[in-house]
Amino acid sequence: MELQITVLAKWMKLHGNSHPDTLSAMANLAETYSDLGEFKKAKELDDVVLEKRRQNLGDSHPDTLKAMGNLAATYWNLKEFRDAADLEIVVMQKRNQTLGEDHPDTLLAMDNLATTYMDLGEFRKAEDLKVAVLEKWKQHMGDNHPETFKAMGNLAGTYRVLEKFKKALELELVVVEKQKQFLGDSHPDTLNTMNNLAATYTCLEDFKRAEELLVLVLEKRTQLLGDNNFGTVAAMGNLALTLGHLNEYKKAERLQVIVLEKRKQLLGFNHPQSLQAMKNLAVTYHNLDKTKEAEELEKLIMTYTK
Repeated sequence: MELQITVLAKWMKLHGNSHPDTLSAMANLAETYSDLGEFKKAKELDDVVLEKRRQNLGDSHPDTLKAMGNLAATYWNLKEFRDAADLEIVVMQKRNQTLGEDHPDTLLAMDNLATTYMDLGEFRKAEDLKVAVLEKWKQHMGDNHPETFKAMGNLAGTYRVLEKFKKALELELVVVEKQKQFLGDSHPDTLNTMNNLAATYTCLEDFKRAEELLVLVLEKRTQLLGDNNFGTVAAMGNLALTLGHLNEYKKAERLQVIVLEKRKQLLGFNHPQSLQAMKNLAVTYHNLDKTKEAEELEKLIMTYTK
């Protein structure tokens, strides 16, 4: 990041803050800030880049639309979903006008807007967009393209939120079989779909099938990514919750103790995911009649959430 700050300062000194190279350096630094979770700093830069792109290139230029999309993503990260949606609507409309409704960039814009609608609780709008995106990918790329799989998975996620669990299940069963066939059992996308399918089985209270899938996901992620990877730790946490549903509290406890330690190591005590891991373990302690241990965790949670 220090190098990017230096590069940006050099470009600004040489060419001013409106030169394309300056704006590219600014956008790159904003992306780095976003990766580090410093979204307010990212927004300050994204605002400037968009304003300058508009002045220099107009509202419909691809670089302007890219800058608009970046700012929308930053608004989304800041949980300012209405501002994100307002920009994403413009990006989608402009891409539709300039590239056509079937272009991959237009479909990406539709999918981004659908995701934001989900966060705004506008589920019907999200569903309509995701259905349209899936149909377009099927028409242009066929049933077996990775983007088609992704669109099917996204629509299944929307169905899950809408409590249309059987529709979600139908899509995810197709996706996971296709991904196994074309990507392999150990591909990250296959494992993500298996994890999502397990979530749908959980919603349907088919906990045994959910457990079988999550055991596989955890084994694969441990082999491929190691014990300290965020995806591995998430899989462990999901399996522990499922074991809790099956009243296998001892097994759940063993996993949740590990999850909590990993979360604290990787993210710190006061990170929301660490606090959630504490809450989950406290519930399991109560189920095991370990009242003292549960209360100690609950005191810690109160300390970090003040």
